Amino acid sequence: MLEIKNLHAGIDDKNILNGINLSINAGEVHAIMGPNGSGKSTLSSVIAGNETYEVTEGDVLLDNKSLLELAPEERAHKGIFLSFQYPVEIPGVTTTNFIKTAINEKRKANGLEDLPAKDMLKLIREKSELLEMDRKFLSRSLNEGFSGGEKKRNEIFQMAMLEPKLAILDETDSGLDIDALKVVANGVNKLRSKDNAVVVITHYQRLLDYIVPDFVHVLHNGKIVKSGGKELALELEKKGYDWLK
Repeated sequence: MLEIKNLHAGIDDKNILNGINLSINAGEVHAIMGPNGSGKSTLSSVIAGNETYEVTEGDVLLDNKSLLELAPEERAHKGIFLSFQYPVEIPGVTTTNFIKTAINEKRKANGLEDLPAKDMLKLIREKSELLEMDRKFLSRSLNEGFSGGEKKRNEIFQMAMLEPKLAILDETDSGLDIDALKVVANGVNKLRSKDNAVVVITHYQRLLDYIVPDFVHVLHNGKIVKSGGKELALELEKKGYDWLK
């Protein structure tokens, strides 16, 4: 599904990614761990198309087609979803209107007509119930006045509605207490399928107690220095990152 080949990228002439190679297949969950400054969030931003970063070498392919010349919204239309570490607030735009617009723009890009209102409402009801989400949040301005846990749950709701091929969760556990973490992880697990893939970016092993990865990769100085199964995350919890340098 996603193939990253010898990816080099940076910002303001500073190299951050120094040759990333990674293959992700449908049905898989990959965890990317590493210390601060190792390039984790840069990697997610480059995949999603953040134009702040410059790719100097390599390629990122989705279904064997390069993403590098595509704008962020075009990548989203093709099935890339990024859950932000710090979701933005958009006053005056309700969550429902935001998600309606996102879904219909994706449908338009794929040559489909807008989803009929009754079908949209049915989908919203189904996904909000699946995620045990209080529907009163859907009529509030996007993320405005939401707690950290509510913002993250709202992002998982957007993921459920958009049904992406590849979902990237960039430190989605940041700032969450254990109850909120369980709710978010439960939502992600309900949305896993043989047709999609998930990349979980995190500092800590605790999230991986709830979203169990098939593969764990450790980033250091912009390179993947070690890969393994879920037991690698437990080893990192015990030893830290210094032993990998």
